[in-house]
Amino acid sequence: MLLLVPIAASANTLEVGPGKPYATPCAAIGSAQAGDRIEVDASGSYNGDTCEWTTDNLTVVGINGRAKIDLTGVTPAQDKGIFTVDAPNATIQSFELSGAAISQAEGNNGAGIRHGGTNLTVIDCYFHDNQDGILGSPPSAGSGSVTIQASEFYNNGAGDGFSHNMYLGDYGSVTVIGSFSHHANVGHLLKSRGYVNTIMYNALLDETGGTASYEIDLPQGGTSTIIGNFIEQSAASMNPTIISSGEETPLNPTQQIYLVNNTIVNDLSSGTFTSFIAGTTALLQNNIYHGAGTITTGGSAMQVTNWTDTQGDPMLGSSYDLLSGSPCIDAGSTLPMQSLVPTMEYVAPLMLVGRMIAGTAIDIGADEVGGQTALGGDGNAIGDDTDAGTGSGSTGKSSSGCGCQSRRGDGPSFAIISIVLFALSRRGANRRACARSS
Repeated sequence: MLLLVPIAASANTLEVGPGKPYATPCAAIGSAQAGDRIEVDASGSYNGDTCEWTTDNLTVVGINGRAKIDLTGVTPAQDKGIFTVDAPNATIQSFELSGAAISQAEGNNGAGIRHGGTNLTVIDCYFHDNQDGILGSPPSAGSGSVTIQASEFYNNGAGDGFSHNMYLGDYGSVTVIGSFSHHANVGHLLKSRGYVNTIMYNALLDETGGTASYEIDLPQGGTSTIIGNFIEQSAASMNPTIISSGEETPLNPTQQIYLVNNTIVNDLSSGTFTSFIAGTTALLQNNIYHGAGTITTGGSAMQVTNWTDTQGDPMLGSSYDLLSGSPCIDAGSTLPMQSLVPTMEYVAPLMLVGRMIAGTAIDIGADEVGGQTALGGDGNAIGDDTDAGTGSGSTGKSSSGCGCQSRRGDGPSFAIISIVLFALSRRGANRRACARSS
């Protein structure tokens, strides 16, 4: 029987920083074995440090705040990224990555993280002033997964429209939760070619002076669940469409959209809130569409209890939450599946609180007035600004001065978010299985 018991290799913790065994993150990464944890003290100076790795299942984490690497003037590893990750599995947590750039001849797409492995998890990171924040593609179409949580993306893009805050290839699943993407340099706030896309409880805001193109671009479609996001297109946007799905071929095996309880604001004088390829099955329910523009084009969209300006002023605060007396309060309708019911809400900066129905019915939009609850756990919010701050000076929902701090509860622990992400991954796996069986 003993022969049937696997012998697990013990993982090591490698320490990086002043007075530690390793001077730089890449020195430790180069010495690490599969499954090791690398702790990088944020008090150290690591500018110019860049590397590629294939060692499986490394966890590289900043401690005592976000560890910073500015690569300005230094060529990224393999002409790709500050961290060029080709390992089957990797987790990167609590880093600030900036300054990644390569020549136009080499692609104009230097990235904070360049991912070519199978599975990647990114937690509590800040990407700014790179040609791409995160750029990734799996080993084969429909394989692997990327999960991004509690991370900020600011001013990434080479200005050519082909580089973005987030650009994720045709993974089996892409999940972005509790994150803040804003002010992309001409490119998109979030671009994914994933087969299954789960985009929940984020702030995707182009904001004053922003020049981003799409706020969400899903060029090959897929099965996409977009719930509880604050989404805004600026008056200087380079593309009048806010959310686009399926505009490129080859298309993914399924074309389904669940757009539920989002607050979507268009500060352009015209445009389109959502654009889907013909043949897309879409549910658009309990969303606020504020500003000028066509609600949806293409596809077969079922629209249920959404709010548009033709019905009156939704009464949004400067942070896009609902003001007292808003006609959207208690005006939503019951969702057809429990998995579509929003259970959390984004609060700046990089905070998630629980969401529960506070009145007689769910509120329309991404905000539930009086329904914010603490998620429990250890009381430490993912990406809490007490760790390192957002760095860019912009604070998402509170960037315009709204006192969102008064609505904060205790932030969720990593354990709670991990449970949520596991449930989402199982839902994605079930959908892929259904797609294969059909």
